[in-house]
Formats: sequence, C-alpha cells, structure tokens
Amino acid sequence: MKIKKINDQLSVADQITQNDVSDISKAGFQSIICNRPDAETAGQPAYKEIEQAAMKANLPIRYLPAVSGAVTSELGQEFGKMLEELPKPVLAYCRSGMRCTTLWALSNAKTMDRATIVQTAANAGYDISAISL
Repeated sequence: MKIKKINDQLSVADQITQNDVSDISKAGFQSIICNRPDAETAGQPAYKEIEQAAMKANLPIRYLPAVSGAVTSELGQEFGKMLEELPKPVLAYCRSGMRCTTLWALSNAKTMDRATIVQTAANAGYDISAISL
C-alpha cells in the first residue's frame, strides 16, 4: 500500500487489503472511499471484504467504482459529496491512486483554478494535465 497525500483532507492509495485497514486507522484516517470496481483484476479483494474490515475498525467506508478511462464529471461530483460528508482525513483507493486523484480534480473543477489542481496532483505524483476540467 502506497499512500500519497493530496491535501490535509484526502490521501490516495493503490489497492488496499483487509490487513491494511488497521494500519490505515492507526495512521489517523477517519474514513475510506473505494473507487476500484470489483473483479477489475484477478486476485483483487472485493469491496465487501474491505468493507467488513473497515466496519471492524469503525471506519466509515463508501463505494464509488470508476472504470479506468471512463471517469466522468458526474462521478467527480459524487466523489466531492462523499468527501464533504465523510469524517476526515479520507483515504481513497483504486488500482494506482490515479482515478481517485482524477475524481478529486473533477470534484474541485468549479472551485479551484486548473493550475492549482494540476500542481496539487503533480505534487502527489500524478500527471492529470491531459484531463479536461
């Protein structure tokens, strides 16, 4: 699990496992968002498995699957709503963290300038410069 900080409210990560959830809680995260569709690759833990571990750790968790290459503004808006509602800081995960970062960028497209969004993502190691915001 590689966690990358976007800002004080959100960090993103690659695929997590049930065993990672206790470390996520110990690291101070207050909630989790899963942006990876189930069965995207063989051997990947299902959302329900992560959800069960999160429930045991008393971490709120939400499921907003986003298909790679098909992330929409509507999904970005839903992601933004989840960020507003969930206790912070939030850890969002997908295969690499890129979809989570893209969703964050789309959720902020109306309130932040493009250059700031692109630079914030770049600071976390994600190049979103080609994304239409």
